[in-house]
Amino acid sequence: MNLIEKLFEGLIWRSRYVVLFAVVASLAASLAIFYLATVDVVYMVGHLLHYADASLDAVARKAIHDATVTHVVEVVDGYLLGTVMLIFALGMYELFISDIDEAKGSKASSKILVVENLDDLKQRLAKVIIMILIVTIFEMALKLSVTTTLDLLYLAGAVALIGLALYLTHAADGTSGHNRQANPQPADPH
Repeated sequence: MNLIEKLFEGLIWRSRYVVLFAVVASLAASLAIFYLATVDVVYMVGHLLHYADASLDAVARKAIHDATVTHVVEVVDGYLLGTVMLIFALGMYELFISDIDEAKGSKASSKILVVENLDDLKQRLAKVIIMILIVTIFEMALKLSVTTTLDLLYLAGAVALIGLALYLTHAADGTSGHNRQANPQPADPH
């Protein structure tokens, strides 16, 4: 191998560090989303103090209740989105830059943060994105006004599709009930 090839290959290999821009930006986005969701929780709790006010009539109390449930769903959605950005940042770092040694020794990280390949990162992100979609559909269902049979049918169809998505996600992992035996029996030696 001549010197020019060696220098060029070294340059190509070091170009992977451009991923650090995506890692840092994703971490910043994750922190920003966590901050927004946390501020929303603080303000929501502040508004909830009025819920126990004896002078509130039933309509006003119901409005506070409905707004609070909607805000809780939005907060969950925000935290899930922040989690997606965090997993993406850590996954990109592990794939392109270096393994995170501290994560390798942690029991908690093996469940979500240790990424071995691009497919592993895609799977982990897809699961969280499915959860975001489920929360979003739940939020929309809270605001849905069922006035016709067709509205109810659409809602039932959305719930059925959510169930199917969750089943397929778990089946792909091999965690569905059909893929494992509850009490495997040893083979009969006779």
